[in-house]
Amino acid sequence: MNEETFNLGIRRFLKEFGVNAQRGVEKAVAAAVASGRLIGTETLEVRATIDIEGLGNALTLDGRIPLE
Repeated sequence: MNEETFNLGIRRFLKEFGVNAQRGVEKAVAAAVASGRLIGTETLEVRATIDIEGLGNALTLDGRIPLE
């Protein structure tokens, strides 16, 4: 295994994931505020899971996103 190639691949994946996840969350929150499902002052409980196909394990991160 080439450590440098592996590390760069992980970084590329996580950067793409981060950008796409942020956009998705922003759109979902904006739609929820516009529809009245959220006021815009809440703190959202969030969970992100990354499954690694073929390895049989996953990484799950829990967190909070304050809207105000």
